[in-house]
Amino acid sequence: MRPYKLHLMNISIFGLGIIGEIWARNLAADGDTVRGWNRTPKPALPFYTGNAREAAATAEFIIIVVADPPAVQDVLNQILPALRTGQVVVQSSTISPDATRRFAAQVEKTGAAFLEAPFTGSKPAAEQRKTVYYVGGDLALLERARPVLGRLSATMVHIGPVGSASALKLAMNVNIALVGQALCESLTLARAARISDDTYFAALKLNASNSGVAALKEPKLRAGDYAPQFSLKHMAKDLRLAREMAGTLPVSQLWAVLEVYEAGIKRGWGEEDFMTLMRLEQAG
Repeated sequence: MRPYKLHLMNISIFGLGIIGEIWARNLAADGDTVRGWNRTPKPALPFYTGNAREAAATAEFIIIVVADPPAVQDVLNQILPALRTGQVVVQSSTISPDATRRFAAQVEKTGAAFLEAPFTGSKPAAEQRKTVYYVGGDLALLERARPVLGRLSATMVHIGPVGSASALKLAMNVNIALVGQALCESLTLARAARISDDTYFAALKLNASNSGVAALKEPKLRAGDYAPQFSLKHMAKDLRLAREMAGTLPVSQLWAVLEVYEAGIKRGWGEEDFMTLMRLEQAG
């Protein structure tokens, strides 16, 4: 049992991709009234609605989880006229701090409250309700959102004011991308030396460089399975946003790994898991 008293709510989720659909299904399974809207219609989903404004107007909590800042703006353009005092808008897309603050101002002009809650944890974590939210905004507002977000997550970490959680999320994704690329290159070297995957991963588990990324991606790398848990195109987008945020900071490895991601996208692998970049190493 989760430590949150179940108070059933009207919740609308805007963005029914890999994560948004799972969150919607989990909340619907809890008994909440859930409506979901997606820019690409998904009428086969039982909670889907084609009317974004109506979905916003009837919701107590609104969760936005879409691809990038233009997609968030597109959602807001449709729902801002329906927002009102008493509603909470939770922005969970991975976007830049500047965009987050801009969107917060748009929402708060309507009287609705704004909380940023980007997250870490891919498809398996969402399915198991083990998402970790990085939260930016008022602590009292976090407590209002806890009965909803708490049922979708392992924990929620308050980072600071609006914008700070988005900055941290981009920093974390840079780390994940670099660790993932190091894993691909390291495994390539081992395979070239005719070291088996069994031996490689057993040794890695005893090494200081072992990571959660390695644990999550080991089965995919062993099997050459690149079905998306987190897609190459979305990680590349996050790296671009991080590069913009970095400005003149000396982040040379961020620039280098983004070049690798762009090469994978040029090969048509954008919809696949970001571990598909292993194929670049295999191609030589």
